[in-house]
Amino acid sequence: MPGHWEGDLVFGVRPSAVGTLVERHSRFLMLFALLDGYKAKQVRPALTRSVAGLPEHLRRSLTWDRGREMAEHAEFTVESGVQVYFCDPHSPRRRGSNENTNGLFRQYLGKAEDLRKITQPDLDLIADELNGRPRKSLAWRTPAQALQQHLELVPSAASGPSEGDSAGGVATTP
Repeated sequence: MPGHWEGDLVFGVRPSAVGTLVERHSRFLMLFALLDGYKAKQVRPALTRSVAGLPEHLRRSLTWDRGREMAEHAEFTVESGVQVYFCDPHSPRRRGSNENTNGLFRQYLGKAEDLRKITQPDLDLIADELNGRPRKSLAWRTPAQALQQHLELVPSAASGPSEGDSAGGVATTP
């Protein structure tokens, strides 16, 4: 069932980071810039903005590791309506889709880069490329196609953001 997300931070040269969100069913990726830092007070508003444009049925849950950046998870849940769950310590396999996608993301931006210099439009382009890459786990469909197929089945999905919107580029039917 779509709407369950896995999240994490990908770090460059400290203190730079980018937030990643991967929808478990479709493997759809959303990236969000953290230009002001990666502490909870910077992550919560950026994460809230990222999920705000999603249709309600795509905002069911978020699974995160136990990093301090999610210290304001209760406020995030109140603001977004997305329930947050945490993995057991040292259990990245509980967020396998996210860990795999973070590896794909590393093909674009390395650990030695200052990710604060990467703009949200740059991140949206990277996400669009990765969402357009066919995946064996999706029967060789792309994450964008898998999500679009789900959105076409849900009548209320047409009110969500359209492709290219700054809310993560979630494609919907016109």
